Amino acid sequence: MKTCSTLAFLLLGTATLLHAQTAPVPAYVSDAIADSGRPAADKQADAARKPASLVAFAGIKPGDKVADVMPGGGYFTRIFSKVVGASGHVYAVLPESLVAKAPAEKLKPIHALVADPAYSANTSLEVRPYDRLDVGAPLDVVWTSQNYHDVYGGVSVFSVDGSTGPEQAAKLDAAVFKALKPGGVFVVVDHAAAPGSGGRDAHTLHRIDPATVIAQAKAAGFVLEAQSDVLANPQDAHDTLIFAPAIKGHTDKFVLKFRKPSH
Repeated sequence: MKTCSTLAFLLLGTATLLHAQTAPVPAYVSDAIADSGRPAADKQADAARKPASLVAFAGIKPGDKVADVMPGGGYFTRIFSKVVGASGHVYAVLPESLVAKAPAEKLKPIHALVADPAYSANTSLEVRPYDRLDVGAPLDVVWTSQNYHDVYGGVSVFSVDGSTGPEQAAKLDAAVFKALKPGGVFVVVDHAAAPGSGGRDAHTLHRIDPATVIAQAKAAGFVLEAQSDVLANPQDAHDTLIFAPAIKGHTDKFVLKFRKPSH
């Protein structure tokens, strides 16, 4: 039975990869990525991060309400802001633990972004505990990129006293499920760990087995709709810290798309 389940999972990934690569990228996504206001460093990262394929895969569109959870410097936040437009809204969500423990310098870029007139009309910063993602309106999409392993692994600035990392990640999933409208989408992008390793390497190598993310999301009520290999790197042996010079920026990454059932 386990072999059959694994085969089905791999077949789903193959089908989704084909869809993600052949589906046309909407003009509003292309225009958002081509926006002249994006920082040069962001544009230089596009070749590796493949935002056009990822945003099209997620299905983010004009008018959507999107939460970018743990947005870093705002690489995707800027793109989402231009995609959803004046009729949509982007919520850059920071965990309370991160705001309390991270050096203030680390948070300056996202504060500057939401204050920038080019984005401030439809983009706001929200600070929330892991178990509460209420932003005042049902969300169409919740997105988190290269962060789930930090939450699951209890990495210092993400950790909450009295709660283990896996518990924090489960609380996040439950909060995402509650915040999404029926039919809403949850997208998780992260660095892949070795198959079968679970969350073993989340704290040390900053990697996580996608099967662990899938299991936690399903436990929260989500359905795995699709996955994409657009960021996959089969040359990555999954045994190296993601910051190691030989692999930094080129890790094998998984992309999972979950949906909250409509009923």
